[in-house]
Amino acid sequence: MLLIKSFRPGGKHGVSHRENRDPIGYAVAGLSRLAQSEVLDRFGLRKQVEQLVFTTTRNGFKTATAASRTFAKRGKQGAAGVRVPAERASGVFDLTPTEDEQMLVDVVSELAAELVRPVAADADDACETPADVLKASIEVGLPILGVPESLGGISEQRSAMAGTLVAEALAQGDMGIAVGTLSSGAVATAIGLWGTQQQQETYLPAFTGDEVPVAALALSEPAVLFDVLTPTTTAVRDGDGFVLNGVKSAVARGHQAELFVVGASLDGKPALFLLESGAEGMLVEADPSMGVRAASLSRLTLSDVRVPADALLGELDGTTYTECVRLSRLAWCALAVGTGQAVLDYVTKYVNEREAFGEPISHRQSVAFMVANIAIELQSMRLVTYKAASRAAQGKDFSREVALARKLCTDKGMQIGLDGVQLLGGHGFVKEHPVERWYRDLRAIGVMEGVVLV
Repeated sequence: MLLIKSFRPGGKHGVSHRENRDPIGYAVAGLSRLAQSEVLDRFGLRKQVEQLVFTTTRNGFKTATAASRTFAKRGKQGAAGVRVPAERASGVFDLTPTEDEQMLVDVVSELAAELVRPVAADADDACETPADVLKASIEVGLPILGVPESLGGISEQRSAMAGTLVAEALAQGDMGIAVGTLSSGAVATAIGLWGTQQQQETYLPAFTGDEVPVAALALSEPAVLFDVLTPTTTAVRDGDGFVLNGVKSAVARGHQAELFVVGASLDGKPALFLLESGAEGMLVEADPSMGVRAASLSRLTLSDVRVPADALLGELDGTTYTECVRLSRLAWCALAVGTGQAVLDYVTKYVNEREAFGEPISHRQSVAFMVANIAIELQSMRLVTYKAASRAAQGKDFSREVALARKLCTDKGMQIGLDGVQLLGGHGFVKEHPVERWYRDLRAIGVMEGVVLV
């Protein structure tokens, strides 16, 4: 058991312990304290009072990006960054969350139920993640879940499993808000995984403070038959830096982002680049979508944008970019599992309470079998996603597992959304019930690339 002395969200915290902690012990130290505070109750009971500003369904926006902070260069250029070790494998095939992981899930699940779910419909209409949710996620420590503990984060070992559990729990509240909440942490995790010493010391301190910068992972492009592994956005060497040209789509909270991780083709290989919002030649436009609307999806246009040589994140041979794609797809699978669970919980209650011809409609075999099928497919999605996350956390090859998870979550996730709408009949078509929103969100799993990362 952990004995908590103190906790300061986003910073160092002191913990005494009687036994060795699991990899996310530092996170749980803070989360268990937060669970007893008034934060969740205060936010959960407050009604939304601010008119959300990202109303792209009516007005849209187009704006050149402007830097709102300066990231001062620190650290030795070219020196290797801090790398957290992989989890130790027990040799036993057991995907049951550890005690600490379960505590983490419980706290995030409470946040999703008390804070996210009540404002999800309004956030979807406004295409904006509510400020209260973002504030609570920072207090919980979600942006630094994948940042090494030695750099002010809470990760002692690879945290792919913890990140997967968090994404699933948040998505049970709303997938769009979950994406908007996790987007900044995706960039921090990427820098923690592949950044040089200079990149880590330049950017990560901002994520460990109280004013976490908005950041976005931009891999998708608005191209026909787009293949994420062969981006059409280009990076050309120019003197001691690079020049970027292209268009990226599905950029979460792009209109607010201060830092981007952009995928581009360099010398025929896909690569990642760090891009600050003040760079000349950047343009952000509203890009509202059918689903995941609360994530404030935007389009980023790059026209002869110059970046220095040290903006390159990770390796030049494409391995870093490929791993980024796989970890992103893993995160989307976790979001699909969480949203699918929300559908199952909602329709189970609905069919047991909704009566037709004097009895609950769940007494009809066609209805009961459809609900049972949702539960079966959902469990298969969860198991293969957890297995991929477990292998990623242990530093093993997880390419096969994440490919299976993506295929299963794409096909069965959309089917779960469709069946959820079908089970509600006419109620499934109207916004009075959240299932139509979950159906729209689940259709994103097969087409979204990047944005989130575990």
